[in-house]
Amino acid sequence: MTARVQADDGAPAPQTGRTPGADMASFADPQGVGLSRAVGPSRLAPGRMTAAPDDRALLDTEELVVFHDRASGLGAAIAIDDSTLGPAIGGVRWRRYPDEAAAVTEVRRLARVMTLKSALAGIPSGGAKSVVFRPAPGVDEDARRTLMEAFGRAVKRLDGRYVPGLDMGTSLDDLRTMAKEAPGICVLEPSHATAVALFAGIRAAASLHWPKGLVGRHVLVQGAGHVGSALAGMLTQGGATVTLDDVDTARAAEVARAVGGAVVEPDAVIGHACDVFAPCAVGRLVDASSAGAFRCQLIAGAANDVLAHRDGAEALRALGVDYVPDFAINSGGVIAIHAARAGWDDAHTAEALAAVGTKVGEILEEAHSAGVTPLQVAEELASLRLGHRVSVPE
Repeated sequence: MTARVQADDGAPAPQTGRTPGADMASFADPQGVGLSRAVGPSRLAPGRMTAAPDDRALLDTEELVVFHDRASGLGAAIAIDDSTLGPAIGGVRWRRYPDEAAAVTEVRRLARVMTLKSALAGIPSGGAKSVVFRPAPGVDEDARRTLMEAFGRAVKRLDGRYVPGLDMGTSLDDLRTMAKEAPGICVLEPSHATAVALFAGIRAAASLHWPKGLVGRHVLVQGAGHVGSALAGMLTQGGATVTLDDVDTARAAEVARAVGGAVVEPDAVIGHACDVFAPCAVGRLVDASSAGAFRCQLIAGAANDVLAHRDGAEALRALGVDYVPDFAINSGGVIAIHAARAGWDDAHTAEALAAVGTKVGEILEEAHSAGVTPLQVAEELASLRLGHRVSVPE
């Protein structure tokens, strides 16, 4: 296993002292084992060592890149969790973190979820994620463009192994800027495809719970953004009654009016009675201690990483609540990205999005039959496709 620091021209740079340009610390193992040691002095604070995750946390990460660009001020991390099935797809998250180690911990966890997502979606793609973890508050348009150009150079160095997409805090303009430095980036808004696949999954799950499926059922959609608002419209057309929540209460009210639904205040969402809870905003909602607060029979949404801890899945099952693993139902975005890169026509793409519903039904039926959680079944199916064991991190 080797570790390296690169200067901006691509040549190996000294691992001590000051080096002009940008530094990329790449922790990779040809056998896909992970990180063994930290690299060099940190460019975040002269004289301090780069915050490095410990070995145990990265044993399953195929490749981790931490990128520092002095000229732009960029600090970013890219985690390629697994490329067994093909180039690794994953969004670019723009968010400030307490420190570099916190950013790396999250990017690694999110990348693992993307591996599971791509495997269950049936596409020839792996899982990855990236974070821009040091954006200055209130950065102006020119400075942001400079940061994304630097990030595009980091992506280019990975030579096609990482396929970036949209995520929290990034935009199509950001992807266009990256694409100037790294040709081949797919500039695509995946929200509609995510909502289509999500609706297919919720409809399939509902058909296992109630004779009329979604007709007459109450669905609480948390998050009235692009995905949540599109989902609300589809649910209404499918015969469901919809209640919406968003931290932007005006946005929630606007969408509710458009679909003939109601609104609930953000602090009253957990515990609000409904048939289906569809989280389409933040994740990390459910663990063993919080599971009992959910007053629904089905949890299925677009939010990534819904479980705060995997023990939440068993706690929900014990309460009679079906939790559809997020990576099994919110894969419409990665399907759309692969479809665009592969040149699929609309009919082929629509078929793949509809297949998400079929897969969700299979997962729930097997979980009910075997007396295990849908999470266990979904992980097993993904592992079978990958040819090795893969699971959501603790």
